[in-house]
Amino acid sequence: MKEPGLDGRHRDKDGAISKKHGNTLVGTLRKIYGKGFAAGYPDVTPLSEVLHQLNETSLSQLRRDHDTGHLGHKIDHASK
Repeated sequence: MKEPGLDGRHRDKDGAISKKHGNTLVGTLRKIYGKGFAAGYPDVTPLSEVLHQLNETSLSQLRRDHDTGHLGHKIDHASK
């Protein structure tokens, strides 16, 4: 088991999200999860730059969709 991050998150799980979807812009993710996603960051910020600073609500939404395999489809749909 990997050692958890400072706030209890497992780095390997966040790393998988960042590696696969890290270039996705916060603005695109706000189309999926609402205006409060990654609050305080500009729409043009890549997910990889904010992933480890996300609040618990934003992170759990992201993880849920990543774990179920729906994140990629939702990003593709929101990007159109």
